[in-house]
Amino acid sequence: MGREKAIPERRSQRLPVLHKAAEVIQSQTHPNPALPGLPAGMASSHAGESCAAAAAEPECSISEEVLPDERMEHSQRLAVEELITTEASYVHNLQLCVSDVRAHLQEKQLPDLDLEGLFSNTDDILQVSRRFLEGLEATANQESEQLLCISALFQEFKEEMETVYKIYCASYEHALLLVESYRKDPRLQEEILETLKTIVPHTGASDLSFFLVIPVQRITRYPLLLQKILENTPASASAYLALRSALSAMAEVNTNINEYKRRKEVATKYNKAEHLTLRDRFARLNTHSIAKKTTRLSRLFMHETGIASKTEDKEYDDLEEKFQCVASSVTALKENVVSYLKHLEVFLLSTPHKHELQIDEGTAQQYRHFAECLHRSVLPEFRRRLDRLVCQPLCSLSDMLVGPQQLVKKRLDKLLDYEEIQERKSEVGSVTYDEEAAMNTYLAINALLMAELPRFNQVALQLLGQILCSLTVLQRDLATQVLQEAEKELEQMPHSHMPLPSFWKMMEDTLQQSGAQLRTFCQKFETVMPSPVSQPLNPAEERKVLSLVSRHGPDKLYQVTSNISGNKDLDLTLQRGQIVALLQSADTKGNTSRWLVDAGGPRGFVPAGKLQPYCPVQSQQPGMQVTALECGTERRRHSYALPEAPKPQVSTFTPAFQVVAGFSFAARSPQEVSIQAGQPVLLLEPHDKKGSKEWSLVDVNGQKGYVPSSYLVTVPVQEPLGWSLPV
Repeated sequence: MGREKAIPERRSQRLPVLHKAAEVIQSQTHPNPALPGLPAGMASSHAGESCAAAAAEPECSISEEVLPDERMEHSQRLAVEELITTEASYVHNLQLCVSDVRAHLQEKQLPDLDLEGLFSNTDDILQVSRRFLEGLEATANQESEQLLCISALFQEFKEEMETVYKIYCASYEHALLLVESYRKDPRLQEEILETLKTIVPHTGASDLSFFLVIPVQRITRYPLLLQKILENTPASASAYLALRSALSAMAEVNTNINEYKRRKEVATKYNKAEHLTLRDRFARLNTHSIAKKTTRLSRLFMHETGIASKTEDKEYDDLEEKFQCVASSVTALKENVVSYLKHLEVFLLSTPHKHELQIDEGTAQQYRHFAECLHRSVLPEFRRRLDRLVCQPLCSLSDMLVGPQQLVKKRLDKLLDYEEIQERKSEVGSVTYDEEAAMNTYLAINALLMAELPRFNQVALQLLGQILCSLTVLQRDLATQVLQEAEKELEQMPHSHMPLPSFWKMMEDTLQQSGAQLRTFCQKFETVMPSPVSQPLNPAEERKVLSLVSRHGPDKLYQVTSNISGNKDLDLTLQRGQIVALLQSADTKGNTSRWLVDAGGPRGFVPAGKLQPYCPVQSQQPGMQVTALECGTERRRHSYALPEAPKPQVSTFTPAFQVVAGFSFAARSPQEVSIQAGQPVLLLEPHDKKGSKEWSLVDVNGQKGYVPSSYLVTVPVQEPLGWSLPV
């Protein structure tokens, strides 16, 4: 009985093992002869006691060895069951979060609720977790190999888990900030609580953070669950090394996620493009910032001069060069597309189909139909497609470049700080806490760029290629549509099916006939065209022109055809109609489109395209006695000088100017006279009777009266290059 009390209560479960051990002991002790020197009965009795003692001693040691092994096996089985059951519960809650809670909030269409910012890539996590749970449940059938299968499953899903969870964990803080902001909005908070109570009342969730924290908790729990299984697995087991490897893999995943999250926090801090005014920049200046910038500048100067060696990173330099190439390509394409759109808008401003041609039939009406089709359907549709398929994606791609550009710029600053601290560390042997933090910041930015730039460059190039392909397809579609519309109109023309030689013969005859009609019209037009009135120059302008003629000769005089605004050094600002003398028909660099002129005092450069040869009108005036001037160009058509009384034969000249009405004016009193815009007038007095220059006395077709001086414009009489309708 004493021996029975020494054995634990669970000994009944070990009976087959104990009976087998007893049988082995008895087989070893029973054949022994009686001990010498003892009576046979006593020997038999003593042998029985010895046998009983021998049997009791091994039975206790076996129970001590077998019981801990089974207890470990039982704990191991419970740990595996916990892994599978908690994974099933996790997937269920994740499914509630995605399919029920988020879907219900999405149906409400709350404008201030950022569902993407809240739930991030929960869909990707759910997809990976479902497949992982299926693999775990499938291991239940592998009794002896279950632990090996679980270890292999963790190794298989290691990269996928790290990819999806690091994105979620990096955006988790932002999601919590959103939840906190929604708590301050009573309307949003009420909608969220109503959704949770209606959809998932059994969870007892009082906020979205209940579901948002689930993925963060799960990824950190995997190493703990594996550790628990490993602790209850004997070191001699075949799955021990595999479990330990799986545990190391999941611990590495968590470490990588934490490192990625830290890098993203650094990137978020530095990749914001700040638009600061000059005052804000000055307000940020302090002793520390000035010293830091000075140190960076000096370090950069030492790099450029070769005093200090520059840290070389060939791999990063290649990545940055490729990134800068992509950025410059995007910028150039964006500028070209913007310019293209401006030209398209200018083209659409011209609407020939809206003008009444008073032609009922013929090619003019067909062209009008063609232009109307282009302006109302083809070109507007092309403009909308261009904006949707090219402009918007291109602007989005350009915005994507801002963050990496800021990080690249900040990396250079931090690299200069890093080199300075490393040099000081080699001299002193230690660094301060702030210096250590600065070094870690550089390492984080560098590691983030090395990890993200290759993928970013690849995606940016793909997007850029797609945008260019879209632009090409749009241009091709536009050309096809325009050609189709043109062919429809061409089919209605009488010469659409005419052979090519006959067509060219018809065109030649038509042009000759039109040219003859035009010449006849011009001849008739000459007889009815009113002659412009030559206006004398004021004394100051006369003296200026005479001075230019005396210094440079009449063949060097030119007249400004439109206002000139000088934008560069040594450029002149001149008004339309002003007289200048040509000094050199090229600038200092040999550019023949920029001439050096004398404006009667100042000298400088003006565009050659805004000058035309000036030819004064010959007349006889007593106050302008100069040597006879022969003008090499033809006298301006319709220009003449008023006859005067005979004077001594002194050749003078009057430049051909004309006063016209710049705006229409309706007379309001008998002293005023009405004028129409563009109508030539004869200026009698540039002031009224009281000497005010706000009113001028003019003669309009023989009628004299006052008009506002600001309504009159003095323009040079230009030799007509073609024909126009009379005013």
